[in-house]
Amino acid sequence: MTSAIEQVDRWPRAILFDLDGTLIDSVPDIATSVNLLLASESLTPLTVNEVRSMIGHGIAKLVERAFRARDIALEGAPHVAMTERMMDIYKDHLTEQTVLLSGTEDILRSYHGAGYGLAVVTNKPEGFSREILDHFGFSAMIDCVVGGDTGPARKPAPDMLLHALKQIKVPASDALMVGDSPADIDAAKAAGVKSVAVHGGYTPVPANELGAGITIDDLNELPDAIAQLKP
Repeated sequence: MTSAIEQVDRWPRAILFDLDGTLIDSVPDIATSVNLLLASESLTPLTVNEVRSMIGHGIAKLVERAFRARDIALEGAPHVAMTERMMDIYKDHLTEQTVLLSGTEDILRSYHGAGYGLAVVTNKPEGFSREILDHFGFSAMIDCVVGGDTGPARKPAPDMLLHALKQIKVPASDALMVGDSPADIDAAKAAGVKSVAVHGGYTPVPANELGAGITIDDLNELPDAIAQLKP
């Protein structure tokens, strides 16, 4: 794959990837953690598919949605407390059942080897994201990790993408965002970054309805998508 990538003119100079639902399938570990949190309040568990539909806007939103599914509206201090408890639970289950999605390893290694700038831009906490990337041996390939607690406003705001691009010194016109959710694609639009949507992520909205420049079935199709999007 590396040779095919190297033959493509150097656009984009940088590729920004979402994490959950784009590079990894983390739902089993997240569902385990959510259900441990619910069990601590004597609440019945959610299915993996129910949890899957709740992912995408950070852990605080996930906790809010999980409790709402059990007819509990979390607000204020109780919401903060449950979010902190969820963080404590999930940090012990980050990589037990999480797996790479198809094409992830080949794509990251090939684009890194060809000299492209790579970043992970995710609403998951930065520390958790770095631990997962390190677990899979990707840390040395990723030039920048921007998480939901890094500082910039979270996706779908453009701030996280623009922060990553500033760190790797690449303009928005020379970058590409690859994600699976409305938050990813909307953030890319707001940042002036072209985008690719990946099927099978954590959103009830079909990938081909997200408004990305092109939609792919998995990351193995990314080089062809880039060739089509190239200015």
